[in-house]
This record gives sequence, C-alpha cells and structure tokens, in this order.
Amino acid sequence: MEAEKAKPDVLVSGKTSFKIEVPYKLIETGQKRSQKPLILYLHGYGDNISAFEKRCEPFFEITAYHLFIQGPYPIYDHSGKKSVSKWGRAWYLYDGRKKQFVKSLEITSEFIQEVVDNLRQFINVNRMCVLGYSMGGYLAGYFALTRWKHIHDLIVIGARIKTEIVNESDWKNLNHLDILALHGLRDNQVNFKNQQAEIDNLLAHGISSKIDLVDKGHKLDEIYLTKSKTWLIDKGYQT
Repeated sequence: MEAEKAKPDVLVSGKTSFKIEVPYKLIETGQKRSQKPLILYLHGYGDNISAFEKRCEPFFEITAYHLFIQGPYPIYDHSGKKSVSKWGRAWYLYDGRKKQFVKSLEITSEFIQEVVDNLRQFINVNRMCVLGYSMGGYLAGYFALTRWKHIHDLIVIGARIKTEIVNESDWKNLNHLDILALHGLRDNQVNFKNQQAEIDNLLAHGISSKIDLVDKGHKLDEIYLTKSKTWLIDKGYQT
C-alpha cells in the first residue's frame, strides 16, 4: 500500500500593509498666503488627478486653496496604451456589502485627513468645502459626515449621501454644515429619488441642505460645475 503523504503545515498566515504612492496637488488662487477657504476635490470612478483638475478649472476664479487628491486604487488599462500615471483610479473597494463599503470609505478618509492635516500646518484656512462627483461624491458625503469638525460646506454631484452612517446621537454635531446636492433627472446610474430622500432626511434633522435637479444624465456636465461655483459664491466664497 502506498504511504499516505503528509499534509503541508502552514507555519505563518497573516496580513501586512502595502504602500502605494498617491499624488496630490495644492493650488492657491488670490492673494498669496492670505486666509482663505480650502476646497477639496474628489474625482469620479476611472478619472485621475490631472483630468479632474482640468475639468475643475472654472473654480480657480474663487480665491481659495484648491486641493486635488487622486484615488488610491489603480484601474488597469487593458488597452496597454496608457502609462500607469494616466490610468483611471478608484476611491474605495465595494463588493455590495455595507460593512466592506464603510470600512473602505473609512480607510480612504483616514488617508485624506492625513494629507489635509499636513497641509494645514503651512496654509491659513478659514473654512473647508468638499466637492465630490459620482464615486468621489459618495466619499465626500462620508468624509463630511464623519469629519464634521473640519468641514463647513459639502457639494455632492451624481451620488447619494449615505446618512445611515450617522448615529442618532451625532446629528447635533452636523448643524453647522451647508450641503448642496446636484443630480441629473436622467441619471441612469444613481437615481435622483434616492438622493432626494437623503436631502429630506438631512432637512428633517435641521441640516441646511438643498438638492438641485437638472435635465442631464450622470456625466459631469458643465452645468454641474457652474451651479456648484455659483452656490459657493452665494455662501461667501470670494472671486
């Protein structure tokens, strides 16, 4: 009879961290080194820092520090025609499970907060706005609701603000926020009714919130940028 083979022994099994370089860029407009707002821009799925910066150039008319951070998760370019630096990026990992979604949002938010904290040592900020589109909009909403001590204004385009992450006892901490939701009536990726329900919930809890519905789809059309800029100016951001 053939001798039974011994099963291999697993000596060590665990997890460790793997770091990847993530670019960011801080742009200053207006009088140099003066006190001014900080606007954080979070791009959508498959976008990258250079492309999103170009789309957001209309905001450079506002006197502010403009911070662009690239999503940490690279999206492989199957065409083989783009260098790694030009690949699209994602902000979080999502498999349909709420626990994994929130965990991934938190990890990325910690990373963003570290970048912001380091930069604020060298710039004079009097208020902060987070602007996010699509996947970046989901992250922007999470970041503002969990880092409320640092955020004053929030703009979410083509995404849903996930208010279910807010504990009942924490609503009182959000009363200083001003929130604008921009959404397309023809958005076939994120139904505007879902975002409308979130804005209604925010208003019910006394949070200054507004949804502006436009006859557009999910694509980041110029009208979304124009309305965002106008809203910021109305809120006291200077040009």
